Amino acid sequence: MRKINHLLLAVTLSIFLNGCASLGKGIIEGILEKQEEQDTRLCEITGDKFTGLKPQLEVSGRKMKVMMVHGVGNHLPGYATEFLEKLAKELELPITAKAYKNITLASPNDPTQHLGNLRINRYLNKDKTQELLFYELTWSEITAKDKEVLSYDNSGEQSFRRAEVNDLLKKFSNDTGPDPIIYLGEKRQDILTAFSQSFCWMVSGDWDTLPDNVHQVCSSKNVTPFYNDSYAFVSHSLGSRITIDGLQRIASLYTQGQNAGYYTAVANVLKNKDVPIYMMSNQLPMLQLGRTLPEVTNQAADYCQPTGNKYDERILRNTNIIAFSDPNDLLSYALPYGFVNKYLDSRLCVNVTNININVAKIYDAFGLGKLANPLDAHIGYDTDDRVIALIAKGIANDKTAPIVNERCRWTETIQ
Repeated sequence: MRKINHLLLAVTLSIFLNGCASLGKGIIEGILEKQEEQDTRLCEITGDKFTGLKPQLEVSGRKMKVMMVHGVGNHLPGYATEFLEKLAKELELPITAKAYKNITLASPNDPTQHLGNLRINRYLNKDKTQELLFYELTWSEITAKDKEVLSYDNSGEQSFRRAEVNDLLKKFSNDTGPDPIIYLGEKRQDILTAFSQSFCWMVSGDWDTLPDNVHQVCSSKNVTPFYNDSYAFVSHSLGSRITIDGLQRIASLYTQGQNAGYYTAVANVLKNKDVPIYMMSNQLPMLQLGRTLPEVTNQAADYCQPTGNKYDERILRNTNIIAFSDPNDLLSYALPYGFVNKYLDSRLCVNVTNININVAKIYDAFGLGKLANPLDAHIGYDTDDRVIALIAKGIANDKTAPIVNERCRWTETIQ
């Protein structure tokens, strides 16, 4: 039987190599197209139900403000455009401002320092009664200089020695691998400052009061809009760690007497906010390695229950983490039971919903097994229609999108 299999393989290869490659290519394409038509990719949701952004948009007089925080690798302003346009369509917001606004972020300690870019887009519904302000944070400028130490490895000096595919993978590794290492070093504070400055711009005004094309420190003392508006974060890979650390940093500043009036006001408003974080390619378990534990852990009941003796010291009323993970994404992890209590600050009052979802297509490799491109599995979240629909309209509610009801399975968890 083995000899027969080897013979069939040899004959097949002979056909391909002796002028019938086009026939073979047609057969392969036909098989792949058939597999694509039969899209049965995984979408399993486990945890609390969630509403998505849509219900917050529909509250009269309220703006929905969303901040996007990218992950590893070099990014340019505008990286979230495809995601944003698909999200706006799902949220039924067909009107947009003629131009976006750009703010070059600066440090309060050194206003001349460049800490990346904040791009703001505005979308509205037909009646202009619903408004989405989308804040796209680009922080990779902060780590770019450090990564130049590897630039020689991307040049012809070394790259010509590699096979083409391996060279592409090596350049990808050189671009993305250093960022988590740099974040653990001295640049971490710069990145978190970029986040807190973006947060300041997000909470302290509306579209008309936001500046454009400026290099400026946000120093607003006005938290009035913060009381009325709703907030959410969308993050990717390392961006999820930055978001969690950034929120903890903002809330802790008022306890250190820095700009006490403003940060105390912000902290007091945060205490009554439910803020979702939609984490794509969630990496919190991996990025926890080697880190010290937060100041407060395993005390959720004390901080998050109204009857708890430290309820007034909470950071947020609820931080709803919706963690998207493709099992074929080599850099993504679901959040296991017990992780939140042990490794995340109890004052955040975190609730977790895990979403195992195949964003990369899975193919049958002609009897050799099933395969999915791990790169597609890592970067495909923000263009997947199911991911967009879940962020926009959630699961297990009357606004849930048809594609989610048809293609996803929800398992509720209880105590």
